[in-house]
Amino acid sequence: MKMTNENIPGNSELTMDDVKNLIKKKDEIEEQIKAYYDVLQDQGVGVEDSLVDAEGYPRADVNLYQIRTARHNISCLQNDHKTIMAEIEEALHKLHAREKAKRERDEAEAQEEAMEHQVTLPPPFAQLDAVTEGSPACGAGLRVGDQLIEFGSVNSGNFQNLQNIASVVQHSEGKPLHVSVIRAGQKVQMSLTPQRWSGRGLLGCNIVPVQR
Repeated sequence: MKMTNENIPGNSELTMDDVKNLIKKKDEIEEQIKAYYDVLQDQGVGVEDSLVDAEGYPRADVNLYQIRTARHNISCLQNDHKTIMAEIEEALHKLHAREKAKRERDEAEAQEEAMEHQVTLPPPFAQLDAVTEGSPACGAGLRVGDQLIEFGSVNSGNFQNLQNIASVVQHSEGKPLHVSVIRAGQKVQMSLTPQRWSGRGLLGCNIVPVQR
């Protein structure tokens, strides 16, 4: 049984089924080797035992033809076994290398896609460090830790100090303001209407500037 690298398909075509077929061939070779060893055992000789008697004549107590044939086939099959074991190792290496390359390619594509979809957010100019329950700010959905990037006409580009926000609030009582915040790395938009409520001010939250 002549074994060559023709048993291994090209790297792009290789599948786990191909590896299983190689393993099946290996098992078949091992069964054949065992069968020939059984022949030797039946004759009471090993692979290296002498086939001549003390006087140098061919032994008459064994079947010389069977023994020589079995020994020859064992030698050939052992070489085949060695070859196919190398082929199995090479096939597994190719399969694993291809799977690793595919996994790395998929991860790179997923990362690239995520970067394409990621919106670059402007830097925040202020942050909420308190929101009172039942206040207009609470009702609008604002939370402690929200970072402001838009508050009515105030944004990251024109914000100077908290007076900018106070001025917008004073001039917008009873009118909805468009507010955008960064929350958990995502942009969240909402509508906030400054108005009188049971607490202090028109918002019911405390806003502090972000150090930039």
